[in-house]
Amino acid sequence: MSQQYVGIDLHRRRSVIVRLNEAGETLSTVSIDNDPVALALEVARAGPDPEVVLEATYGWYWAADVLEAAGARVHLAHPLGVVMFSHQRVKNDRRDATNLAELLRMGRLPEAWIAPPELRELRELVRYRAKLVALRSGLKAQVHAVLAKEGVHVPMTDLFGVAGNRLLDTLQLAPAFDARVRSLRDLIRVYDTQVVAFERALNHELAGHAGYRAIQAIHGVGRVFAALFVAEIGDVTRFPGPRQLCSWAGLTPKHHESDTVVRRGSITKQGSRLVRWAAVEAVTQARGTSKIQVDRHRLAERRGTGIAKVAAARKLLTLVYYGLRDGEIRCLTRPKAAA
Repeated sequence: MSQQYVGIDLHRRRSVIVRLNEAGETLSTVSIDNDPVALALEVARAGPDPEVVLEATYGWYWAADVLEAAGARVHLAHPLGVVMFSHQRVKNDRRDATNLAELLRMGRLPEAWIAPPELRELRELVRYRAKLVALRSGLKAQVHAVLAKEGVHVPMTDLFGVAGNRLLDTLQLAPAFDARVRSLRDLIRVYDTQVVAFERALNHELAGHAGYRAIQAIHGVGRVFAALFVAEIGDVTRFPGPRQLCSWAGLTPKHHESDTVVRRGSITKQGSRLVRWAAVEAVTQARGTSKIQVDRHRLAERRGTGIAKVAAARKLLTLVYYGLRDGEIRCLTRPKAAA
């Protein structure tokens, strides 16, 4: 049986599956309900070891696992890359599935990395903790907004620290505003408990991870950022070097070249938003006189703080790359004192 290529346009409830042969001829087009058994049976019609592609859209995890269990060679299409090949006058689910299968057949499919199930679970913990922190920040912002309406001056930098909570305990607000602040503070305490619980779970999961321990030697990278880098980057050896990691994180400048004209713009911001944010935040929070910080301050004097932070973030990701790859960062390893 000749090689077959299967394109799947995956949706929340239903999916369209198109099968092509090696010549690009359409063998079948079907629509199924999103059910593991139905998906496995339909892919089985493509024979042994079919090449199957689906786009990295909402809820693709289960489909990739079912396809791999069925013996298919699964490819995950990168949504941004597929858009470049999708300029057409008529667009529907059948066309989308056919385009995916055609790109795979021609060897032009822009692929995304399929993280293994255990890494997806780790990412779930990291991303949910980040979501909890974002929601908690929104609650804290609401408290500040209520106090501003009442004309309350907040002299401390952290309203939710020891001194800030003492101030909130003694405030005399109008009944409606007081009720809202009390409710918000109760919710913030719940979120505090959940954030701590997920941080402990992450630390427990990564206790034996050499790269997780190694990258915490970088100034500005603690347990939270280290867990984020490990979970989001995954197998760092899939990148040939640190430059490719920085590009994947969206920290490299745009490059447009035509004939003898070359234009380089701002960073692409295409890639892992969390890794990009964590790298910039780590160099911003870092204190001390590490080489990254010295270079950052020197560059800031010539090019501005924004460019300096991005450049420092790239240097930090370079250290992260070697720490995850080797389980140590040699340039940060202090030589032992002579006996």
